[in-house]
Amino acid sequence: MKTVTFIQTLLLVLGISGIVRAQTSSADIVEEWERAKAYTKEYLDAMPDKDYSLKPTPEMRSFAEQMLHIADANYGFSSAATGEKPPFGFGEAEKTADKSKEAVTKIVMESYDFAINCIKKLTPEQLNEKFKLMDRFEITKEQGFEKHSNTRHTTADKRPFTCGWPV
Repeated sequence: MKTVTFIQTLLLVLGISGIVRAQTSSADIVEEWERAKAYTKEYLDAMPDKDYSLKPTPEMRSFAEQMLHIADANYGFSSAATGEKPPFGFGEAEKTADKSKEAVTKIVMESYDFAINCIKKLTPEQLNEKFKLMDRFEITKEQGFEKHSNTRHTTADKRPFTCGWPV
């Protein structure tokens, strides 16, 4: 009898945890994206305007290009997950002619705003919907937005990190 009670209790706990997990709000994800945006802004502000064209090595992106790559990723991912039309086509932000601190900062911050606004429109049910990322990975929108904000361009302690450009 104790075994049956234990199994029933275990199933109840697992069932409740699944329900709680399914009720993640977009507000939680927005909070993470706001954090990532703030850290990225600090990063953009810390680099002097004259160094936005700096490349660690000739074959790497410049600082400006790497920041614009983040914008492209934010736009592309958010658009893929939600169907919203971004202001830039895939990979176009990085090709922007004006790579000044002011222009790059504006584009990058707007890309975070775009992603955050996309997330705010999603219901908990929509967050649990699956979509195909890069025509290869089937994940829920929630998983995608959480992974993108937390690992794509930040370190384990949530500081910004871009290829070749740790804070």
